[in-house]
Formats: sequence, structure tokens, C-alpha cells
Amino acid sequence: MTRVRYGARTEAEIGAARAASSKLPDIWSTGVVAVWESDPDAVAAVLPPPLKPTHRPLVRANISKVDLPGYPLGAGSVAVAAEHDGVEGWYPLVMPMTHERALIGGREVFGEPKKLGEVEVERDGLVVRASLARHGIAFVEVRGAVSGALPLPEPVQKTDFYFKFLPAVDGSGFDADPVLVHCVRNEKVRKLEGITGDVVLRESMYDPVADLPVRAVVEITIGEKTTDQRGRVAERVSAQALLPYIHQRYDDPQQILDGPPEGSV
Repeated sequence: MTRVRYGARTEAEIGAARAASSKLPDIWSTGVVAVWESDPDAVAAVLPPPLKPTHRPLVRANISKVDLPGYPLGAGSVAVAAEHDGVEGWYPLVMPMTHERALIGGREVFGEPKKLGEVEVERDGLVVRASLARHGIAFVEVRGAVSGALPLPEPVQKTDFYFKFLPAVDGSGFDADPVLVHCVRNEKVRKLEGITGDVVLRESMYDPVADLPVRAVVEITIGEKTTDQRGRVAERVSAQALLPYIHQRYDDPQQILDGPPEGSV
């Protein structure tokens, strides 16, 4: 019989796929990172418990391009500084990706708030412009001029916090208690330059990062880096405490209650 592609894969095929993914070479990206100090009350307001604000109300935008062979990828995020159980890290609010493949794994495995979007990183001599856009709105734009090379940092570990959950089938909350994920990234940088410029936040009802105003730019850089990551479940969290924040994940929170009309297929 001809192979039925929706049929079960063999143990050998599953094992080969796992082995291939564990032997990926370093993948280098070129990206702009902007960090700014924002309103402390606004930063605190977006953090679901048990996450807490850090001593500085920082917001970070990462805007990167990855030249994968035959599969160029744009990837970005806007995150706020947060702390959990003595660990300081970042809580991403939105992570635009230009391809579905990059979106699915992060959302389903780690609980990352990834959405399809547009990512631009442009450099013309010393002039740099980078942006994240969805629904025709460039809700974050970083622009400026390269001011010079910076010392390369040592390899470092950074932590991102995610909430992984499944909306309940009957629309009453979650199918099980959500989990808080610590995602640890090992980062290496091979090129780094400073940028003198600014961060522009534009109003978007879908990605309202404009609610995190730029009070003071801390730093803007452009560089080449590679990262790997591993995640762990830090703890199960209160469903009732997380419910008021799940709209962060969706353009329209009502869509988690949408289902096919009765009798449809």
C-alpha cells in the first residue's frame, strides 16, 4: 500500500527527527536591540502573578533577521523586565515571526506569545532602521546611526518567562492549571556596535506596546549573535490569577471561545 502520510510514524523516523534537531549548527542572526526605561506602574500592570517587577522598569525590543538557506526568517519580541523566585529575566508580551514554522514550536512547546508579523532590519552604511509590524502598523520602530564598535560580551545566560496553557473546551477557563516556564538561552555574540538613535512606538489595538512609553533610552545596539535554549516548568500557577491576562496572547480574546457551528465539519 502507498504510504499514508497522515499515518503514524515509526520509532526510527521519530528518533531520526530528534537526532537531526539536536545536531543543528550555530545559527547566527543580525539584529537590533533597544532597551528603554518606562513607566513603573505600566510595567507592573502587564506582569501576571507570580512574576514581579525588577528594580528598574525596563522594556526591551529585539528585532532580528536570520539568513537561513532558502528560508530567511524575521523574528522579534517586545518584553518587560521581570523577576520570579530570585531569578531576573524578561517577560515577552509579543513575538512577531515571519514564518509559521518558527511560530508553532515556540507557542506549543514553551508557551511563547508568538504571532505572524512583519520584521524589518535595514542598514545603509551607518544608518539603521528596524521595525516590528502587524496589521499594517509598525508598532515599534528603532532608527539611528551606528556610533562605533563595542567590546564583545562574554557568553551569557538569559532567562525569559512564559505561561503555557490551553483554553478550556467549554470556554470556562483552562483545561488544566497553567504552568510558568523558565526558558534559559545561552547567547554568544561575534559582532556588536552601538547606535545613537531613538525608539518610536505607534498606537495599535492589536499590539499596544505604546502603553509602555519611552522615558529614557538605555541602549541601542546592532550585532550578530547565536543562541540555544532549553525550558523547564518552574511551577503551576493559579488559573484564576492568570485569566485576566490571557488577552495578551490574542488579537481578539473572544476567539478562544469560537468554535465551528453545531453540525459543521
